[in-house]
Amino acid sequence: MSRVTVKPEMLLWACERSGQSPESMHNRFPKLELWSSGKASPTLKQLENFARATYTSIGFLFLQEPPVEKVPIPDFRTVGNKEFEQPSPDLLDTIYICQQRQEWYREFMRASGEKPLQFVGSASIENNVKEFAESIRHALGFDIEERRKMRTWVDALRSFIDQADELGILIMVNGVVGNNNWRKLDPYEFRGFALVDDLSPLVFINGSDTKSAQMFTLAHELAHIWLGQSALSDAQVAQITGNKIERWCNLVAAELLVPLTALRNEYQKSKPLFDEVNRLARHFKVSTLVILRRIYDAGGLNEKQFWKAYNKELDRLLKLPSGTGGNFYLTQTARVSKRFASALIANTLEGQTLYRDAFRMLGFSKLETFRDLGHTLGVV
Repeated sequence: MSRVTVKPEMLLWACERSGQSPESMHNRFPKLELWSSGKASPTLKQLENFARATYTSIGFLFLQEPPVEKVPIPDFRTVGNKEFEQPSPDLLDTIYICQQRQEWYREFMRASGEKPLQFVGSASIENNVKEFAESIRHALGFDIEERRKMRTWVDALRSFIDQADELGILIMVNGVVGNNNWRKLDPYEFRGFALVDDLSPLVFINGSDTKSAQMFTLAHELAHIWLGQSALSDAQVAQITGNKIERWCNLVAAELLVPLTALRNEYQKSKPLFDEVNRLARHFKVSTLVILRRIYDAGGLNEKQFWKAYNKELDRLLKLPSGTGGNFYLTQTARVSKRFASALIANTLEGQTLYRDAFRMLGFSKLETFRDLGHTLGVV
């Protein structure tokens, strides 16, 4: 049985990169300690299994030293105004999956003779925030009063996604890498990103975040699409950033979801703060954190009061349990975007795309699942 030579530090790097300790992987790879000490070498098959377990390209493991991995799009995330140092394999794989889907959809649109979307890249950070938020709201058909009548945040988010989808934007919402439920995405690492293209603009939202927080992320990433700037973001309404683009996108997102004029008309300062915050959050179908920020923007709170209330509410939200379950096909459609899935399934049934490639981009391998998803979307 042939053995392969791998530097021990590369094995340790792969474990650290995947967020797993060598000790935690001992049951799956009993000889890992020997490999890591240089006292033994794995077989090629063992190394392939180890690469899959650590979400690492096997080619990396043959390098002499760990590679410097960078996010393939502009990275505007900050923690305490400091940039993130190392992207996780979960984040990188999610971006690569979305780029593959976007590339396919771009070629599909070209082959179909579709024209570029005029709104992509039509904005500038010099644009007036209030006026531009209104123009985006108008393009989407985003009606504040209509949203108020919706029963839940989930209904409001689905409507928001459908409006963007109708406009030609691929909206993908997923809390895991592909369909791997063991690889949950961390909203602390990122909340979303935008991949700009005038034929196939794409927005990804971290589905591990709360529904109301996803609303702000979507609004923020849409601002990036209008700006024509691909970006990985940590979209937070209270984020204080020195980056002009992120600051502009945050302001546009807040104004898009909760127009300051409408907030001032609705806000009853005489009522207890958190009673009002919860009422207004239900009214506008946004997170309580967004409402707190807009009350601050409207002059209802000073900076000290705002941060005290914001941190208190954030602490409460972090303790809430997250929802689970749901209809598989609705979930799958949200994960890959209704627009993308419909186009890919129809194109595959027409013989233009190989089933193998369609299954890879959709993230499953059964023909029955493929057909059932097509029925759900009305394509089959």
